[in-house]
Amino acid sequence: MIIESCGWELESYKVINFKIMNCPFCNIAKNEPDRVLAEKENTVVILSNPRLMKGHTLVIPKRHVEKLSQLNEKEKEELMNTIIEFQEKILEDVAEGCDIRRHYRPFLDDAITVSHLHFHLHPRHFADKLWEKSQQYHRRLFEDITEEEKEEMKQKLS
Repeated sequence: MIIESCGWELESYKVINFKIMNCPFCNIAKNEPDRVLAEKENTVVILSNPRLMKGHTLVIPKRHVEKLSQLNEKEKEELMNTIIEFQEKILEDVAEGCDIRRHYRPFLDDAITVSHLHFHLHPRHFADKLWEKSQQYHRRLFEDITEEEKEEMKQKLS
């Protein structure tokens, strides 16, 4: 059996295959062409729905992967160049700021979490709704790093 020769367990394969088969991004350009802003060889850019703010954009590799490390060099290059291209378009025509976000939270399994790698481009304005509702409180979450933590993280991440 092919699955066994790959070293995958059948149950793991079923879970992965289920995620891909039900992925809202794998065929987004074909299924929802009215949301597509650009389609390239390895990347598609769409308007997010649901969105956090007007102009909320997603940049998505066409191949279904969950992490950046799973992309090949050509895909990474096109993805990053497309993110930069659309951030500049947002800054030029939509808003004076633009956040770029990528969430990897495989521990979440809810209706809004998508396992297909994608980047959010959030057009930002001074004191916008996202700031008012949540980000003004972020400063309270930050703590000074301790010497112990510095050493621990250096060992783990260097």
